[in-house]
Amino acid sequence: MTYPRPSLSIAGAARQGTGSTITVLDPSTGGALAEFTGASAEDIGRAEAAAAHGYRIWRATPAIERERVLRLTAQAMRADRSRMATLIVQENGKPMREALAEIDAAADTFDFYAAEARRSYGRTIPARSPGARMATSREPVGVVAAFSPWNFPAINLVRKLAPALAAGCAVIAKPAEETPATAFAIADHLGQAGLPPGALNLLFGDPAEISSALIASPVVRKVSFTGSTAVGRQLAQQAGAALKRCTMELGGHAAAIICADADPEAAADLIAAAKFRNAGQSCNVASRFYVHRSRYDRFVARLAERARAIIVGPGSDEASGMGPLSNARRVDAMSLLVSDAVQANARIVTGGARLERPGFYFPPTVLAEVPASAAIMRTEPFGPIAPVAAFDDIDEALALANDSAFALAGYVVTDHAPTARRLAQGLNAGAIGVNTFTVALPEVPFGGSSASGWGHEGGPEGLEPYLLTRFVHEA
Repeated sequence: MTYPRPSLSIAGAARQGTGSTITVLDPSTGGALAEFTGASAEDIGRAEAAAAHGYRIWRATPAIERERVLRLTAQAMRADRSRMATLIVQENGKPMREALAEIDAAADTFDFYAAEARRSYGRTIPARSPGARMATSREPVGVVAAFSPWNFPAINLVRKLAPALAAGCAVIAKPAEETPATAFAIADHLGQAGLPPGALNLLFGDPAEISSALIASPVVRKVSFTGSTAVGRQLAQQAGAALKRCTMELGGHAAAIICADADPEAAADLIAAAKFRNAGQSCNVASRFYVHRSRYDRFVARLAERARAIIVGPGSDEASGMGPLSNARRVDAMSLLVSDAVQANARIVTGGARLERPGFYFPPTVLAEVPASAAIMRTEPFGPIAPVAAFDDIDEALALANDSAFALAGYVVTDHAPTARRLAQGLNAGAIGVNTFTVALPEVPFGGSSASGWGHEGGPEGLEPYLLTRFVHEA
């Protein structure tokens, strides 16, 4: 399939920007897929005006109609899943089966929030005097500035769009410049389903320029960001100065604790399937592994065996078990983290060096005997590296796992229910998986604290940031 030329979307219409040129790269080759023109200050202003107009229409649209639009969008995405997944493969690099699963998850998210659109309930409060009435209603917060990254270009964007649109908000979205076609396809399906022009606008271009302009704009009343902690801090500071609500889904460096009662081979199989999905480029993936010393050698051996068996290649190749990293920066970062770990006396069990071929490839890598002082134990790798360390008792495991600025996700592998409960209660994380590495679904809240941000996406909780409570007292 030929990759389409990307564009902005303002007031429901595709248009080239009047800013600088953006080149979209194919991660599997490193070559150019397409060039297009990003947004200028004038384009940002047009998007703000369109969003203000679209918001007036969409907020007045009955909830049952908003539900219909979101459900039709979900249906259209499922019908178009093969083409949309191909776009993800082309611009993101992940294997086709992962891209298809991402489209399905995004459609499920639209379906979930379609139902939630009808559940923005207010309440009646007993009045203090005869004939009086006191009641609350839930109202959309306004125009939302939504910033989403490249690692899951469909689901990360939809986890912002679906609740915002369900609540009656309009959105100006700035998806990643690396993956524009996926975002445009989603916007196109929303428009075809009946979303009014201006209720969703897409901007691409200089991230700092666009984010600063949108956060400062009096049109925008809410900010939602998924990305790095460093950028999140900057945006939160800007939003705080403007007294605007924020949802920040930031970095994670999730610890996985493999207990003495766990089957080390089964644990390694479970972890390999999760760790190397999307080449490890996920904020909620386990990225530090603490294994009871009695299970350590068997676990490391099996994890390395599973890592070596993964075929690394283009996502378009059915044989590929893992695709390239998204960009050259990630490959360089992996090399630096491995080098630092080795200098700290860690041992490379498998992988460890970039693959010398066109594209952004780094193999599944397992590091053993990794000390707490190694950078990879404190820096989110966001790539296919699994550092493993041993522990002797549960207290030590918790201390190691919680020795992090991040608090997004945590994982436990154990067959002992009391141990599972103790670790789940003791881990400093917003989402915890016990014998599973699935903690982000449309119907459940997902969010962290500390350097991992604040607020939730998913579940009924994901709708709350897009709603205001209005109180009316009639005497």
